Amino acid sequence: MITGPVYTTFEDAYLAVLREIRQAPQYETETRAKTAIETTNVLLTIRNPVARTPHIAARKANVVFNHAEALWYLTGRDDLDMIAHYAPNLRRLSEDGETLTGTAYGPRLFKPTKPDDRCQFDRVIELLRRDPDAKRATMLIMQPNELVDPDNPDVACTLGLQLMLRGGQLHMSAYMRGNDAMIGLLGDVFAFTLIQEFAARQLGVEVGSYAHHVGSMHINVNDLPKVDRMLAERTRPAFPAEQMPATTWTDLAEVATWEERLRKDAAVFGPDDAAGLKPYWAQVIALFEVYRQVVYRADQPVSPEALAMLRPGHRWLIEQRWPTRVPQAVAS
Repeated sequence: MITGPVYTTFEDAYLAVLREIRQAPQYETETRAKTAIETTNVLLTIRNPVARTPHIAARKANVVFNHAEALWYLTGRDDLDMIAHYAPNLRRLSEDGETLTGTAYGPRLFKPTKPDDRCQFDRVIELLRRDPDAKRATMLIMQPNELVDPDNPDVACTLGLQLMLRGGQLHMSAYMRGNDAMIGLLGDVFAFTLIQEFAARQLGVEVGSYAHHVGSMHINVNDLPKVDRMLAERTRPAFPAEQMPATTWTDLAEVATWEERLRKDAAVFGPDDAAGLKPYWAQVIALFEVYRQVVYRADQPVSPEALAMLRPGHRWLIEQRWPTRVPQAVAS
């Protein structure tokens, strides 16, 4: 097949990629002080990209960071303060201690630029409204000047994202120069497919397939023991994927406002606050509330009220990531 393998969910694709590279890598590489095993020119397609979250206990995925990163992109930000709150190790990539460049896809995708004072995202949405069969609806991310300094620690891994309207569905293709199969693949597919779903809501169409093209798909040798534990799991829970409702930029601004207040420990998000929001986004904000408690109430368990606001799949992921903060997880 010239189109490559097709998987139903991201979890299916994720495990297949890890298994293939772990068992039959094409190369061993050593660059930028990292030794890895690698397979080149990887293409995979996900039939239902809304099912973007894997539930693998050994992975201990940080679903709070996944939503924070997607929100960081959608709001066009490049500040270190927000994203490093959820992933402190990103601080080492910032040259000025305040911003990120290559890692910050938000300004490249969602910040208005000359000559028309629109962002790339708005341009491709307008193009698809005008010409549904267009092949040009592409947003570029990596920039040539990122390679001027060979020691630049923060170079974008993604070349670009393409949207296509076919068969009444919005499909997306991501093109990447390189992808860490254990860590980066999960976060990138999560953020990109959430952007795809948001774009479909703007166009009033269904979400189609998602294709992921990678020049170098690799696993760092230091991560191989964790990969082995992930592949050794024989049973995994199944949680239904939840569809994003009709969502506006105003909805996202409200989520961003709550995120900032909770990140700064300036508010508490409770059931009464959730009642006035769309349930999908209230459950995302509830993740930020849980993380607020993890960070600022380090000697206490997460409150039952906060946990009760989570959808079951999110609750399970929180239990795997911070089991000592969710006593109920230990009991179960």
